[in-house]
Amino acid sequence: MDVLRAVIARLSVDIHHVIEAAGIVVLGLVVYSYARRWFDSKRHVAPRLRAMALGLIFGILTIALMISRIEVGQGTYVDARALPIALITLVEGGGAGLVAALVASAYRASLGGAGALAGVVGLLAIAGAATLALVWARRSGGVRSRHGFVLGAAVYIITFGSFLMLGVRGVELFSRDWLPLLIVSVIGIGGFTRLFVDVVNAQAAEAARRDAAELRAVTLLARAAAHEINNALMVVSGGLAILARRLPAQSEDAQWAERAREGANKVKDIVTRMNTITQIEEVPGRGLLAPMLDIRRSSGAP
Repeated sequence: MDVLRAVIARLSVDIHHVIEAAGIVVLGLVVYSYARRWFDSKRHVAPRLRAMALGLIFGILTIALMISRIEVGQGTYVDARALPIALITLVEGGGAGLVAALVASAYRASLGGAGALAGVVGLLAIAGAATLALVWARRSGGVRSRHGFVLGAAVYIITFGSFLMLGVRGVELFSRDWLPLLIVSVIGIGGFTRLFVDVVNAQAAEAARRDAAELRAVTLLARAAAHEINNALMVVSGGLAILARRLPAQSEDAQWAERAREGANKVKDIVTRMNTITQIEEVPGRGLLAPMLDIRRSSGAP
């Protein structure tokens, strides 16, 4: 209890500032949810463009958090600039995180001051640490809350290092603000990681259900069409076989009948593929020709 009282005594947090900072991060969560859904529906959008767009959005959020500081004591402030960079890197990759860090770094450099270099180095280091955390998460089966908390601890160490770059003055500042910085880094990143991962998992599950429904509709239609085509094809193939036996060998009519039989066999092969569709693969549209189903690739044919 004495320890808890000592911790509370060290903090004199302006709750309105906390709500404002949390609101900015939640806004980022909402924007990311809609942006991810839009990008997932536009499969032709290049991954690099997606990373740049999301990185720019979260870079702006980082700047907003740098401006919306949290008062933790009389004239003492900290900010949650690390959260947007760490979170977007964990869910979108190092490219988006780097763009966000560069945007925030440009803003921090424009402010100038003795801590400009340390601030820029810290922002870039956060993006690097988040990228390493993402590599670790992918190897262990996906991003989980524990990855966020470990990343939060790494961000806290990076923050300490950026304060050390300021010398004695930096050590004095860190010794004063170490507790709120610890809470913002570890609890903030760890807690919001769960929310962002939930959004990713929910949208992935929704996309999987949508793809399954689309595949079922296509396979049902393809099998129905294949059945009707096959009924007519049997009549045509049978007629061509009878015709071939009655025509003089090597005659022009026999050659045309043989070509017709070859065409019927190709249609038969297509019908077989229509009955074995296991995935949806499209042929890109060209000019006035709209995109269409690629039956060969959709049926897993080489």
